Amino acid sequence: MDARSPATAFPDVAPEALLALVRAVRATGYGFTTVTPSTHARVNARPEAQQARSLRDVLGWSRPFASGLLPPDLVAALEQAGAVARDGAGWRPTIRLSSLDDELFLHSAYPPSAPDAVFFGPDTLRFVSAVLAHLAERRRPVRRAVDIGCGSGAAGICVAKRIPEAEVALVDINPAALRAAAVNAEAAGIANVRPHRSDMLEAVSGEFDLIISNPPFMIDHGGGPLGAGLSLRVVEAARARLAPGGSLVLFTGAAIVEGEDPFRAAAGALCAAAGLSWDYREFDPDAYGEELDDPAYAKVERIALVVLTATRP
Repeated sequence: MDARSPATAFPDVAPEALLALVRAVRATGYGFTTVTPSTHARVNARPEAQQARSLRDVLGWSRPFASGLLPPDLVAALEQAGAVARDGAGWRPTIRLSSLDDELFLHSAYPPSAPDAVFFGPDTLRFVSAVLAHLAERRRPVRRAVDIGCGSGAAGICVAKRIPEAEVALVDINPAALRAAAVNAEAAGIANVRPHRSDMLEAVSGEFDLIISNPPFMIDHGGGPLGAGLSLRVVEAARARLAPGGSLVLFTGAAIVEGEDPFRAAAGALCAAAGLSWDYREFDPDAYGEELDDPAYAKVERIALVVLTATRP
């Protein structure tokens, strides 16, 4: 099938058009669990997957579709939202819609290869579960929270949904992500979130009771030592802006070398130097094994998904 990326990572259209699309799709009973890019590629390579045969194929699997597959009013809503582009005699989708927490979240179509792609995938679900587990155990109130590198805004929106009295900031350096997050919040009926274009916490002021983040961690995106650069920047930013009793919940990946976890050592040192108590656990000991074929990972034996929770006394 045609695996071309859309011209832009996320449509730059009136938010009302995107919101109308989400509502129209929800009314169909649509649901989709987004898989990893590796799984997506394998499933879409099957002979029967070359053309969409349902709405899930279009907005979930990002497959091209023929005119006449979808009702005309839904095609019109897709067009107005910039969610489809002409592909010969048919169409191809430029966004996806994924299910989480009884909501639908807009994000970039597959493959999410544009520099400003809005990511959403299995790690989004894992990240949200880690954040919600922290909230369930937390004893102190959350008045101000921030989601660093919010992407689709899913985690921050799930927090705001549960703490409607809190002020929740969604920050990202990517304008496409902020457009998606704003629409996703409105579609979920969440009024206590505010998107901010910001590199880490530079454009937002004050202290936070809760800081959450799921930054890119692969070598080609996370930067720094074995892809840990952005994750360590999050720790550095958070340790300076946590309110008394405030916590950081960081969901990321750690490259394990000869049984050792260099990210754990570096992040722990940053927390200890700031007087933070911290807990670290492996959420999944072995993920993204296909990445180990990359020569950049020649000394890495596994990539673990980890959760760092750091708290200011």
